Amino acid sequence: MKYRTDLAIENQEMLQSAQPAGYTSARREAGEDITVSEICITGEEGEQAFGKPRGTYVTIEVKGVLEQKDGIIERAAAALAAELKKMIAFDYHLKALVVGLGNEKVTPDSLGPHTVDKIKITSHLFTMFGCDGDWEMANVSGFNPSVTGVTGLETADLIKQVVSLARPDVTIIIDSLAARNMERLSTTIQLCDTGIEPGAGMGNRRKAITRETLGCRVISIGVPTVIDSRTLILEAAESISAWTEQEAESYLAGRDLDMIVTSTDIDAIIRDFSEIIAKAINITLHPGIYS
Repeated sequence: MKYRTDLAIENQEMLQSAQPAGYTSARREAGEDITVSEICITGEEGEQAFGKPRGTYVTIEVKGVLEQKDGIIERAAAALAAELKKMIAFDYHLKALVVGLGNEKVTPDSLGPHTVDKIKITSHLFTMFGCDGDWEMANVSGFNPSVTGVTGLETADLIKQVVSLARPDVTIIIDSLAARNMERLSTTIQLCDTGIEPGAGMGNRRKAITRETLGCRVISIGVPTVIDSRTLILEAAESISAWTEQEAESYLAGRDLDMIVTSTDIDAIIRDFSEIIAKAINITLHPGIYS
């Protein structure tokens, strides 16, 4: 069965007993209620199996965020920062651009803008004081490009223009993703070093944002906020023993089910996970301030 998901870990789960070459995986505990899984796609066979380009995909699964478990936001942010530091090494001259993809007026698609609003922006300070670097904080710019349906402009083109102005060493992209499993909407963060396709989570894919298109390293951070309605039905059908796979797919054939589904807790999910991601980015880019 084909399920729509942006999460590498869910693609791996769907491989079931198949073990194609071209990738490695590892899983470990990162403290109470936090698990980190890393998938490294290293070859063509792995790219075909996962439907994703070569690179590193880190999934952080966190329990207790919506329940506001004591200290979970801070512990999750620390776990994400530890993984982010492996991809972005801080140094005196580090320059970064943080981009929040999505439409702030559509709650499931507003993770990016809400996260960037919580990032400590410092680029103007470097300009004001004529500094070429700092040992406590990076030179950080932020940008919320909105969506093509609002601006009439291709999001990837807007980001490319901003990159030409900011000239960062690394661009960090935050976006909403689509998942297969409803439980992942309130537990999961994906971090990868391969870039991103804007609008992927909302079913409206645009031009890819990668190292090749921007001319600098691209790190993407995403949280699943929606599930495709077809995926939800197929997932449910798997647990109905009376339905075969062919019957489930036959049920979907010819029906207009081009819809997405989100959680009733989506406001809290956006609030909490934008906080976790922003804290992690601030810890990584401004170690002298947020250590």
